[in-house]
Amino acid sequence: MSLQILILAVSAACCLGFGFVLQQNAAQQAPLKDFLSPRILLDLMKVPRWLGGIGLMVVGMALGAMALGQGEISLVEPLLATNLLFALALSRRQSKQPLGRQGWAGLALLAGGVTAFIAAGRPHGGAAPDGPFRQWLIIGVMVGAALLLTAYAKRSRLGSAPALLATAAGLLYGVQDALTRVTGQRFAEGGLAHVLTGWQPYAVVALGLTGLVLVQSAFETASLRMSLPALTAAQPLAGILCGVGFLGDRLRADPGALAWESAGLAGIVVGIILLGMHPAMPCAATQPATRTAPAAVPAG
Repeated sequence: MSLQILILAVSAACCLGFGFVLQQNAAQQAPLKDFLSPRILLDLMKVPRWLGGIGLMVVGMALGAMALGQGEISLVEPLLATNLLFALALSRRQSKQPLGRQGWAGLALLAGGVTAFIAAGRPHGGAAPDGPFRQWLIIGVMVGAALLLTAYAKRSRLGSAPALLATAAGLLYGVQDALTRVTGQRFAEGGLAHVLTGWQPYAVVALGLTGLVLVQSAFETASLRMSLPALTAAQPLAGILCGVGFLGDRLRADPGALAWESAGLAGIVVGIILLGMHPAMPCAATQPATRTAPAAVPAG
């Protein structure tokens, strides 16, 4: 792994983590009539803090795209998952909560899991499978699972909806990351004209906007603890599956390596859950049923 990829991916994670906290601070004030509606984006555009969070997220996605353009998605995705560390850092500053055993354990598991997966798997590029069947199969499964989770979330509303919506968004973002890498490859091969003649950049935009609506609806209905762990865990898992499944990423496959890779992924997921459920993470400040209009949150 080059130092440049590491810097790009960790910088992207920093921007994403800070951006998620600012977005949730604002989204929890949005009216419930906006649940799972594109109107939520129009209403939140009036909130300065949300715009700041979106700005950070856009920068993070751009840095992430640069990292994906230079490294395998199976390498970059685990690094992007560290966005939760930065989200917790900002939340701790707001809440003044100590890190405690749970925080230190989550930090160690997340950092150790990322290190173990990368060191054991040694992600590297290879030849992508011939034909589009595997690509469409994996994308179809991911998008179909996201649709099912969203449909169930709409029925459950304020129960398990935040975690379900965040998981659905994470799956879509993982596919988006994979298609971002494909778009970068097409640009390298034939420039902008070659990019615009393919379907991938338009799918990247559609997945990004859909994921954004899902994430803001999750942030709107519950605290960050209920949504960010699911989002942060689902995205790298989906991205790695896409990378290995149809982008040609290669991981070591001997029994010892597979054991460490599995342990690393398990450590990442458990660490994400511990950090996401940390008391420092923001709680919902307002009972959702009482909200009728978005309140502007002062920036800063």
